[in-house]
Amino acid sequence: MSEVSTERQAPYDGWKQTETLTLLRQLLEVAQQVRPSVAARAGLSINELVAVEHLFTEPLGTGEVGRRLSVTSAATSQIVDRLEQRGHVRREPHPTDRRRTLVQLTDSGRTEAIELLMPMFRALAATDADLDEDERAVIERYLRRAIDALRTVV
Repeated sequence: MSEVSTERQAPYDGWKQTETLTLLRQLLEVAQQVRPSVAARAGLSINELVAVEHLFTEPLGTGEVGRRLSVTSAATSQIVDRLEQRGHVRREPHPTDRRRTLVQLTDSGRTEAIELLMPMFRALAATDADLDEDERAVIERYLRRAIDALRTVV
């Protein structure tokens, strides 16, 4: 019969909590607070804000908005209706399919989103501008590997 060890093994082989890992965890925690904070200041729901983010790059059909938000078509209609009532989006006929409608971000919707995020953008750009090319290369490598590590659980 083998002897059962009463010693507890460390749950994470080779794990050492470094300042870099602590700061990365803090960055991820703060990043999770950005959308709720921005949405609250804009008077939007999180789904409305995420819809605006998706519409920033291109107009989308309502079905695609719903797929990207992982919500029902009824919920999508309500989200788009509320954004339209606030003047953030407008519905337009699809240029090649008369049965479809595209949701387009308006200039005022784009401007409000940019204004809400601009303090963060400026601070990040200033931080990036303080780096020399060697520092930037190390940080890029670290961030790419951190992204790959996060993807192992998503």
